[in-house]
Amino acid sequence: MTGRSTLSEADRQRVSDAVARAESNTAGEIVTVLADRSDGYTDVVLAWAAAVAFIALVALAVAPQFYLSLFEALSGGWVHDWTVRELFTIALAVATAKFAAMVLLQLIPALRFFLIPGPIKAKRVHERALRAFRIGAEQRTTGRTGILIYLSMREHRAEILADAAIASKVEASVWADALDALLQRVKQGDVAGGMCAAVEQVGTVLSLHFPRQDDDVNELPDRLIEV
Repeated sequence: MTGRSTLSEADRQRVSDAVARAESNTAGEIVTVLADRSDGYTDVVLAWAAAVAFIALVALAVAPQFYLSLFEALSGGWVHDWTVRELFTIALAVATAKFAAMVLLQLIPALRFFLIPGPIKAKRVHERALRAFRIGAEQRTTGRTGILIYLSMREHRAEILADAAIASKVEASVWADALDALLQRVKQGDVAGGMCAAVEQVGTVLSLHFPRQDDDVNELPDRLIEV
């Protein structure tokens, strides 16, 4: 599965059509959200940079001659009697250079997201999905039958969150098959197909517990929301 995915209008229409078909058999309202990423992870970037700078200072303390010889080489190779101020300046320069280099390296998206621990990714994706759910689906329908399918590309993670009426009848674990269908298709490069597969399975479950009524009104948009 790759990072950013730019969908065509045809792909967006596929997802919208899948939502409309699924909702034709249920009173449930399905909202789909596609995010490039769920967080900027600036804190993680700075934590890695600080860790690398600290390790460099430890290395300087354990084996100072390595760094001192480098500075002597830069000054023409002359043996130098280092003052305390100069030693502290060298330590500051080394730590600053390591910190800056690590920050710059993490400007490469692939490396940045590789270095983010899995639990942090999962937590940030869940938090972003929860915010999207509260804005786009929670308590937005008369019967509280909204459900959100959220896919975050950079983190390679997805979430399904349901409003109160659905959650009271359907265990969260039931959505595992829909998530698996979504991620399997996305891994193959078919993001729209993955969303459609998840929508279809979610719609099947909803139709069993919340069949469509004659007076049912489409309360939430069918279109794919991209953030």
